[in-house]
Amino acid sequence: MTLIVDKLLAVRDVDELTAEFRERGLRVTPQRQAIFRLLQGVDTHPTVESLYEAARAEMPTISRRTVYQTVHDLEAMGEVHLLDVGTGTIRVDPNVEHAHHHLVCSSCGAVRDVLIDVADLRVPTRYRYDFQVEAVEVVFRGRCETCAAATL
Repeated sequence: MTLIVDKLLAVRDVDELTAEFRERGLRVTPQRQAIFRLLQGVDTHPTVESLYEAARAEMPTISRRTVYQTVHDLEAMGEVHLLDVGTGTIRVDPNVEHAHHHLVCSSCGAVRDVLIDVADLRVPTRYRYDFQVEAVEVVFRGRCETCAAATL
């Protein structure tokens, strides 16, 4: 198995997302555009809650519901993936271009993309009875460099 940690593609820009929402008949509001801006160029995996807090700093009246609805709409459009990597929060993964997996820090909860070749990964025959694999998700858990250095 080959392991490559890489920075991958991020969400399209605000103007492109605005046009796409309008083409699909979805409302485009200043609140939604603020969320688009927060996701533009991001190669991390922000929590939906952190997006809400950042948007609220810019627009104090924005609701959590607006943030959640917007990221769900973006997911339905194929612009982001919503991840549950076991950290207790939903993460927004802006990289939808490449099949990839994740590194998760068990101390701080940071999530990073990792490209690995799983072509040879197979479920043993005895476990495949009446089961068809449709997707593979690999999550590596450990400690990021910052957290590991803090314990030295």
